Amino acid sequence: MTTELIPVPAFADNYIWLVCKDGHAVVVDPGQAAPIEAVLKQRQLVLDAILLTHHHADHVGGVLALQQRTGAPVYGPASERLPACDHRLQEGDTVQFPNVGLQLGILDVPGHTAGHIAYHGTLSTGKPVLFCGDTLFAAGCGRLFEGTPAQMLDSLGKLRALPANTLVCCAHEYTLANLRWALQVEPGNLVLQQRWEADSQLRSDGMPTLPSNIALELDTNPFLRVSQTSVAKAAASYAGTGLETPVDIFACLREWKNNFK
Repeated sequence: MTTELIPVPAFADNYIWLVCKDGHAVVVDPGQAAPIEAVLKQRQLVLDAILLTHHHADHVGGVLALQQRTGAPVYGPASERLPACDHRLQEGDTVQFPNVGLQLGILDVPGHTAGHIAYHGTLSTGKPVLFCGDTLFAAGCGRLFEGTPAQMLDSLGKLRALPANTLVCCAHEYTLANLRWALQVEPGNLVLQQRWEADSQLRSDGMPTLPSNIALELDTNPFLRVSQTSVAKAAASYAGTGLETPVDIFACLREWKNNFK
């Protein structure tokens, strides 16, 4: 059996990612325990590990209940306060979960929170995968609650450098809202228009728009396209002034998105 990657819905718009194979599973950012417990029971899965990207409640709220019921060890960022964490991780560390065919390296990606980390590696199928929490979204990125624009732009730079076919497993179904805004930034982007149509159909059919992939984000996500003339001009027009650096452009885009309705 090959490794299966499952986005488990939680709350109003979260996804808790479950990686499973041969009766074993690893879960990423379980903000709620009940949805994961239901899948574990239904599929008769043993939970091998719990992975956390950052400390926000909608990502860690189910950790204690899951650990109590399964005994699974918890992996998480080295510098954040978490409800439980057996293995503290930082950039350069690696973790392996052979039962589910998962090997992952760690990247420090501050911006959304000060100690946010991302997990990147390969599934047993050989497919590259990224669990990025709230740093990178489909056609968007996380709000800067604890970091600076420069930090977030640097963090996104680490993610955009991953292989183009890397599956992007972010933690929220924000895709259509992000695409509506992205189309204001780049109305002439044909790939973006096609993505809007495809993802709108997926949501109409009750399907998730995730995972995305790095190639699609590079073509359609304004936050990964600050060096594109069309994006830079749109940001300057919104700001009403010239923007001299990529950080200035990114900061303007983030403010624009924050205020977009």
